[in-house]
Amino acid sequence: MSVKTEKLLALLDGQPVIPVLKIERAADAVPLARALARGGLRVIEITMRTSAALEAIRLAASEVEDAVVGAGTILSPAQFDQASEAGSKFIVSPGITHELLAAANESEVPLLPGAITPGEIMTAHEAGLDFLKFFPAEQAGGVSFLKALASPFAGIRFCPTGGVSPKNAIDYLSLPNVICVGGSWVAPDELVRDGKWDAIEELAREASRIGR
Repeated sequence: MSVKTEKLLALLDGQPVIPVLKIERAADAVPLARALARGGLRVIEITMRTSAALEAIRLAASEVEDAVVGAGTILSPAQFDQASEAGSKFIVSPGITHELLAAANESEVPLLPGAITPGEIMTAHEAGLDFLKFFPAEQAGGVSFLKALASPFAGIRFCPTGGVSPKNAIDYLSLPNVICVGGSWVAPDELVRDGKWDAIEELAREASRIGR
């Protein structure tokens, strides 16, 4: 296991679900991160899908001591650097490129790259990465596909994301090569929009208990 993989696993500290967040208003970042942390989900991924994403990362990382903030949907080395400078403790990408691997190699911030094909998994492994994002999980074959990967890729572990919900999360988490899952259900858009932080805290609490 690489040092950076060990660092990323240490950040997770056994958390079964990583909230995948699309934040439209930077002002929501701090109360949202606090609600999730109170519910037991300290590690969060703020995706770079909105214009508010970088500021949301900065605010959550600097103002919520209990939160471990990562950046998702990183597509380029430039975004990798921007997210790292904003305070991201880890970087998540939907796929894997040699350019991103090079950026990660020069940074202390660990990368969780997406990999679903045998070739992508082998590329990541050759780069010293053995903890990978499996995205889009359901569309790529789901639980049965990941189960088939366990034997030829012993030692490689995954965080399935995409189509994961409370209905199937336990199926993924029961696999020996799955560490955690990523999901957006713990912070629905409407609850964030309406500032229903108590409701989000309860959803986080329920998610933190999956598989335990």
